[in-house]
Amino acid sequence: MSAKVYVFDAYGTLFDVHSAVARSRDAIGPAADRLSELWRVKQLEYSWTRSLMGHYADFWALTEQALDYAIAATGGAIEPSTRAALLDAYRTLDAYPEVAATLTRLRAAGAGTAILSNGSEAMLASAVDAAGLAGSFDAVLSVHAAGIFKTAPRAYELVGARFGAQPHEVSFQSSNRWDIAGAKAFGFRAVWINRSGAPDEYADLAPDDVLADLSGLR
Repeated sequence: MSAKVYVFDAYGTLFDVHSAVARSRDAIGPAADRLSELWRVKQLEYSWTRSLMGHYADFWALTEQALDYAIAATGGAIEPSTRAALLDAYRTLDAYPEVAATLTRLRAAGAGTAILSNGSEAMLASAVDAAGLAGSFDAVLSVHAAGIFKTAPRAYELVGARFGAQPHEVSFQSSNRWDIAGAKAFGFRAVWINRSGAPDEYADLAPDDVLADLSGLR
């Protein structure tokens, strides 16, 4: 393998963040896709804002706040039971179809595997269990231990502290281009999982590889 440790972002990389809304599409109605996009955008915006102001809050709290904004911005006509269902679904998001096989292949080759996510420890534990991935990781790392969200270097430092690995020994995979930029700046080998075919950005912090999904990871 080309790295000692393969580290994965969770949301959007291993788990489909839009699968929560997909499960309640009929109850939400025509605004479902817009609501899902806004939920994700605000969730991330809140994490960056709080990191910059030095006012950390648990990612689950930000997830709830982002959902409430998305509901209000798309008309606010969602039943409380649907809101509860959306939050329950976010704890058990669908894993992308190639995830399990990719992790099995990497571990069989002797590589370490881990998650490094903005998600809280409880959120990540629930998602991993629901996807049937328990036992697929040597570590599930939440930035909660650092008290700041990615792309702060302190968040990426959690990997070296856990594995005793230098940054160049780590392959970091994320579907989020901003996360890839942060990982590259930190010194990781950075692999952008560009599932949506998005245009590139952060030209000065280019990924080491770009893949359509995790199945091509080496």
